[in-house]
Parts: sequence; structure tokens; C-alpha cells
Amino acid sequence: MSGDRRRRFAEEARADRPDLATLCLLVGAEGEPALTEPDLDAVQAELDRLAGLLPFGVRGARAWAAALAELLGGRCGFHGSPTDYERLESSLLPAVVRRRRGLPILLSVVWIEVARRAGAPVYGLALPGHFVVGFGDPAERILADPFAAGRLLTSDDTDLLVTSVTGAPPDPASFRPAAALDIVRRVLNNIRAWAATRPERTDVALWAVELSLLLPAHPARLRYDRAQLLVQRGEFLSGAAEMEEYARVVAAVEPSTAEAIRRKARAARAVLN
Repeated sequence: MSGDRRRRFAEEARADRPDLATLCLLVGAEGEPALTEPDLDAVQAELDRLAGLLPFGVRGARAWAAALAELLGGRCGFHGSPTDYERLESSLLPAVVRRRRGLPILLSVVWIEVARRAGAPVYGLALPGHFVVGFGDPAERILADPFAAGRLLTSDDTDLLVTSVTGAPPDPASFRPAAALDIVRRVLNNIRAWAATRPERTDVALWAVELSLLLPAHPARLRYDRAQLLVQRGEFLSGAAEMEEYARVVAAVEPSTAEAIRRKARAARAVLN
């Protein structure tokens, strides 16, 4: 990603009301470097166009959920399948809009952005292991699953989704609407998880970490993760310097951890000797 796009990402992430579509498009531009500004504008225009296809005068949470399911899941064919978890583009908004396939969270972003443009009371819901969308008052739990083409979820459905991952009944906190930055953070975590199983894709892991570091709140550990990736990519001096900086930060609370990291930094520098 160009320095200008990264600056835009950082500025948008720190805005009073971060724009979810813009942030996800900039993540997508990192994953598809050939995308131009007109390409990104075209995705926004397509989301606008889809919103314009929703019927006028929809009222009520269930009616909105049904209207989105009929349009996006039915007429337009947005949905997901297990094979989509194997593809990086399933986490990139421009590709998801183009292919109409993706991970649950990216399909939910499409739903949220289309519904929001049409004036629907919509929100994202980060259930453990599966992202869905909700309509109306969150207490009513009118939920739809964009990955399943917009299937309306019953209470039993959501309980099963959560217990299959956690082994426990849903925590009420699981039903709090997700903020835009939480959604973007989860998207980037998914990309890092995808890259972690593919040692040849340290390039993807690195940009996902670097974008995560541009978010207003992030774990300090990400600095160390970036340092390790730099070393894996043969950038030994840069990686060692970052390890030493991270060691300095953690030394006050975890001196033994800091010393172990310093040893790794020295080993990285030694490769060049």
C-alpha cells in the first residue's frame, strides 16, 4: 500500500466516526495492490447501487432482514461456503463485492453498508467464531446470517453457533453491536490467521500486522510479531532493532521475557556476521 493510503487508513481509524467501508476498502487495496482509486470508488458506487434496489418504505427489523436477504442473498447471490476460508480474497472487500463470496464478517460488512445506505437500523454482531448482522433494537435479537445467504437466526440457532465454539451458553456480552474498529481489527486478525498457515505468505502477514498497528488501540505484542516477520523475511537488522525496542518496553514488567527477546535480536544480527 502506498504511504498515502496508509495515512488515509490511520486518519480514518482515528476519526470520531470511523467509516467501515473506507477502512475495509483500504485493507482490500493492500491485498490487491493493482487496485486504483477509481476501482475503490467503483466498489462504493456498487454498494450505493445495491442500496437503491431495496424496496421503498420498509418498516420493522424483520422486514429489513427479509428485504436484505431477498436482495443480497437471493437476487444477487452473496453467500459463503467452507472453501472461502481458504482464499485471501474472502477477506478483501473489493473482491467480495466482485465475487459475491466471502467470509462471514466481510459478507456482513456488505450487508451493513448496503442496509445503512438505505436507512435500515443495522449493526454487526461478533458472535464467537461467526459474524452475523442484526436489525432494530439489539435486545430483540433479530439476526441474519449473510454467510447463509441471509437466513434468519432463531434463538436456538444462535445458542448452537456459540456453544459449538465455546462449549458454554452465550454470554450476554456476545450480543453487543460491534464497533467499526472492532470489525476491522477482526478482519485483520482473520488475514493474519490465513497467512500464519502459509509460511510463504509472510508478505501478507506483515501488512496485516502493520495495518493493525495503525489502529488507535492495539496490543504491544504486535510490535514483536512485526519484528519476527521482518527476520523471517531476511530483514535481520530491522527485525533485531524492533525486537530490542519491544524488549525495552516490557523490561520493567517482564525482565526475563525482555532478556529472551534481546537474545533473539542478537541472534538475528549474528546472521549477518
